[in-house]
Formats: sequence, C-alpha cells, structure tokens
Amino acid sequence: MAAMPGPEVRACFDEATNTVTYLVWDPATLHGAVIDPVLDWDNRSGEADTRSADAVLRLAEEAGVTLDWVLETHVHADHLTASPYVALKTGARVGIGEHIRDVQTIFRPVFDAEDLAPEGGDFDRLFRDGEESAIGTLPVRVLHVPGHTPACVAYVIGDTAFVGDTLFMPDYGTARCDFPGGDARVLWRSIRRLLALPPETRIFTCHDYKAPGRDHFAWESTVAEQRARNPHVKDGMSEEEFVRMREARDAKLAPPLLLLPSIQVNMRAGRFPPAERNGVHYLRVPVVLKGGLRV
Repeated sequence: MAAMPGPEVRACFDEATNTVTYLVWDPATLHGAVIDPVLDWDNRSGEADTRSADAVLRLAEEAGVTLDWVLETHVHADHLTASPYVALKTGARVGIGEHIRDVQTIFRPVFDAEDLAPEGGDFDRLFRDGEESAIGTLPVRVLHVPGHTPACVAYVIGDTAFVGDTLFMPDYGTARCDFPGGDARVLWRSIRRLLALPPETRIFTCHDYKAPGRDHFAWESTVAEQRARNPHVKDGMSEEEFVRMREARDAKLAPPLLLLPSIQVNMRAGRFPPAERNGVHYLRVPVVLKGGLRV
C-alpha cells in the first residue's frame, strides 16, 4: 500500500506563550493553511502587535504558498489569535470546530458579550466531527477531540495530525482539563482516538514547555512514540489512572497568565470587543470578592 502523502510543514515558535504556529502546504499545488497563529500581546500595556504573524506570512511568501485557510484547533486560553490579521492579508478563510458554540455559550454571560455573533458566526467555517476536505490535493479530516475544552479539534492532513492541546511531547504528557467545559475522562477518550491513527502518523503539538532533562523546545513526534513513551497515556495506562492523575495535577495549576484576554478575543475569532463611546476597545476582568470583602 502506498504511503499517505504528507504536507510540507514549517513551525514558528513563540517563546513568550510557548505556542507553535504551523505553516502547512501541499507541495504539489502550493496551496496551504496557517494553524493557530499568535497575536503578540503585552498584558501590561494592552498593546497588540503582529510580529509573529508577519513571520509566518513571510515564510509563506518565500515558499510561494497561497493560503486558503487559517485553522484554529480550539479557543486558546494562553494566547490571542492573529487569525483575522492573516485572513485580511491573504484572503484565507478562518475555520474552527462547530463546538465553538458550546464555548461561546459558557463565556457569553461571563463577559456579558452581547456583541458575540450567534451560532459561531464570527468564523467563516465550523467543521463537523469527521468532516473531510482538502488543502490542494492533500486530504484533510477533522476530528473532534474534546476534554481540554469542549471545542477542541485535530486536523489530520495526509500523514500528519495537528492536535492542538490534547497531547504534548512524549516526555511531557497531556493538556489540563480544569477549564469550564473540560473533562479528564473525555480527554482520555479523545486521545485514544488520536492514538488509533497509524503509528507512523506525525503528531504536531500546539505547545512545548521543555520536559525536565530536555534543554530544547520540540513539537513533533509520532503516534508510535506517544504510545510508547507518553507518561500520561502510553500503552498500559488505564482510563481510571489517567483521570486520577489528571484531576490531581490540575487542582494545583494556576490559571494561564493570558486567560481572560485570550478567551474574550478568541471566542470572537480574533475580534476585540466593540469600542466604547471614546473609540477605545476594552477587555473585561470579572471580579471575584473573597473573604467577606465589600466594595
């Protein structure tokens, strides 16, 4: 049987958020996609910049790639997306899994986001589980892999799988499940679905944090390597063991630094909340008063 054709892949790593953005294209047609682009965001000053996205666009230009898609694996909680900027510059369409609606339902009241487009309307395309399409001549299949968030998807493009935050490198483990709508048991079952792909399938992750003992960033592995070495989900681990480990580990984790700005922007497909009467855009911080504090 002939091997499944694979895309060309170039990675751009944003060390400020430990995020990997991918430029992916069909070498036969030079049509491609950008997966999980990062908007540079200074949380102290409220300044946004496009340095990271511009670097990806330069790579595409140098390779002669026409961008058809900007693909989001989920509503990220640790960086703001540059999807609308990439789309504006290239004419690409922005896609995400259809369960973005569930995430919007959770967070619309949290941020009083009355401007949020109904039914995921800020995105150009909402992908269904199992939906098939193509980038050039390369087949693309979308897998709904919830657990980290309700809307997580993986994009299986030829012989590669871009898995978002479901899996990290085989020496590091798996994603947290303590965000609203997250579920460790659901994540286990999603990961087993990914690990049922052919063992030679290349796995590209959305983040890397350098596992203890490793002095360099990395983001590519294979299904076989994950099944053999990932301490959280390797062959021989049980669902119950994973759930106990994941829930105990998550209980000790602090919220991501950019959680509040990221959710507000990313659930709008990269759009900031509407400007106020003074022409300025603002991001909201829901206040929680503890210990009998009164204001």
